[in-house]
Amino acid sequence: MGRPHDVSTTVDTTASIIQSDDELTQKPHKWYYYLWDTLDKPKEERWFMFKLDAALLTFASLGYFIKNLDQMNINSAFVSGMKEDLGLYGNQLNYMQTCWTVGYVIGELPSNIILTRIRPSIWIPAMELTWAVLTFCLCRANNAETIYALRFLIGLAESTFYPGMQYIIGSWYRKEELAKRSCIFHTSGAIAAMFSGYLMAGVYKLDGVGGYKGWQWLFIVDGIISLPIALLGFFFLPDLPEISKPFYLTKEEVAFAQKRMELEGRQKRQPYTRAKVRKIFTSWHIYALVALYVFFNNGTSLGQPVFQQFLKASKNPKYTISEINTYPTATNGVIVVTTLMYAWTSDSILKGSRWPAIVFGGCMNIMCSVSLAVWDIPIKWKWACYILSGFGGGLSGLCFAWAHEICTHDNEERAIVIAAMNEMAYVLQAWLPLIVWRQVEAPEYTKGFVTVTFLSAGMMVTALVIRVLHANELSKRQEQQSTDQVDQISSSEEELGLGDDADHGSKTVPS
Repeated sequence: MGRPHDVSTTVDTTASIIQSDDELTQKPHKWYYYLWDTLDKPKEERWFMFKLDAALLTFASLGYFIKNLDQMNINSAFVSGMKEDLGLYGNQLNYMQTCWTVGYVIGELPSNIILTRIRPSIWIPAMELTWAVLTFCLCRANNAETIYALRFLIGLAESTFYPGMQYIIGSWYRKEELAKRSCIFHTSGAIAAMFSGYLMAGVYKLDGVGGYKGWQWLFIVDGIISLPIALLGFFFLPDLPEISKPFYLTKEEVAFAQKRMELEGRQKRQPYTRAKVRKIFTSWHIYALVALYVFFNNGTSLGQPVFQQFLKASKNPKYTISEINTYPTATNGVIVVTTLMYAWTSDSILKGSRWPAIVFGGCMNIMCSVSLAVWDIPIKWKWACYILSGFGGGLSGLCFAWAHEICTHDNEERAIVIAAMNEMAYVLQAWLPLIVWRQVEAPEYTKGFVTVTFLSAGMMVTALVIRVLHANELSKRQEQQSTDQVDQISSSEEELGLGDDADHGSKTVPS
């Protein structure tokens, strides 16, 4: 598992079909480009993209599905009998979530640094296997302390996946392709949250089978689903373009991928030096992008079982375990639809702009959270607010796509910024729920909804600030490139002696 060797090779003539950013921007697109960008590419690139999507995007989505399934199952189990069976009547659910978050935070940044030195196709699937086994172990936990320990270890293992896969996706796709892939990857998490509710409703019928409670069967089934997906990663994850050797891509196609990233300005891996580290941590990139994702990730109630707790506390009508687990999946359905809507419009109609969708999602968050903070509102509107809050949950893919584009000229910066965004978001999440989402304050959670309102406002402001900073940076880079081109032309003219010829030609012939 030493540092993988660079397999960069000479690009063959097929690379000539790759279009530059200017060509992509100016090219008139056919209608089906807006459905799926690959359809409007040359034949060779379409086949390459099909194989890459089929392997990388499928594995990323399945892996994130099981990651979220194994992360969120604690909420489904808690409202389906675990609370009563283990006597968890205090804030134990908050502590279980915090233990997972602490493990997640500790592992993220080191894992992404490791990914720049060790093959992702070894590191990420190995961690998936680890958390699958630990999920099995949860079914045997008979007290809160055991669950705390297991949740910490699951969080530590799962910390490799989301920032790691975002880094890998950003290493293969171009700007016009990136948001769609990143958001498709992200939607699998919302689908997992939906599936967890339906799965709990289904496995609850196994209550008593084999001596296990229904909520214990949830952990068993989750583990069974996770294992084969983890094993697929060893074969289908393509690593990074400069070290990629998957069985489904030819050497020419790997070279083709390297050329695509070269035209995108995406840099290859470089050594970590003191100057590089200083440059990363003195740039506005890491601070502004981290702030954006911290506000997004914590400016939502979706990580808490607020809808489930509202249904569980209802006395008239009284909801069944199946209804408590399935009705809130409507929110996840909204997340899936809006995530894809944001991705397609951002990549096509908005021509790569990420901030409009972020501002819109923030506005929807504020509308829903203010209404729920008031609490004494019509019951139909309360249900609508729980469901419509999903409009603010589909922005993660856009945030990371934007980060890839802003940090495109430094591979190590991109890896660190992507990990730092996710890590710092969970640093806040490690302790904030203990204050604003306390289990004993369910189902009203007034402090939680007020907090969501202010964090969503912060996300919107930060997005607009990043827009201005990035525009200024691009303008300065273009000016520098123009200056360099002028200097290069002047230098070439001097070497050719054009200046001397001009002087000779201006001499006056004596009469």
